[in-house]
Amino acid sequence: MTLGRRYLAGVALVGAASALLLLVVPDGIRPEVMWGAATGLALQAPLGWWALRSLGTEHFLLSWGLGMLVRFTVVALAGLTMVPALGYAAGPMLGAMVGVLVALLLVEGVTAVREHSREDER
Repeated sequence: MTLGRRYLAGVALVGAASALLLLVVPDGIRPEVMWGAATGLALQAPLGWWALRSLGTEHFLLSWGLGMLVRFTVVALAGLTMVPALGYAAGPMLGAMVGVLVALLLVEGVTAVREHSREDER
């Protein structure tokens, strides 16, 4: 399996898990959870791909560092501006967003390890 397909499969798995989560959360917080999960997916999927594509290049640390800065900034802005502006409950929205970000960071890490392991050379 290629790097892109492995990462896309992981992103799809996290997206499906997020959709399943929406089915079980109470109706009162469903909009917050949906908004947080969608924002996390929309943010992390391209940033993770950018970092994976830069593995082994001189631009890796720059892409990884800028990606982390963007993630932290979006979470802070969402918590400080979007939550109050939309009247959402901060906990469910930020919890879903950060949960998706962490899950996709794990996908990114597993994808990178699998791509650069020597397992296939045996």
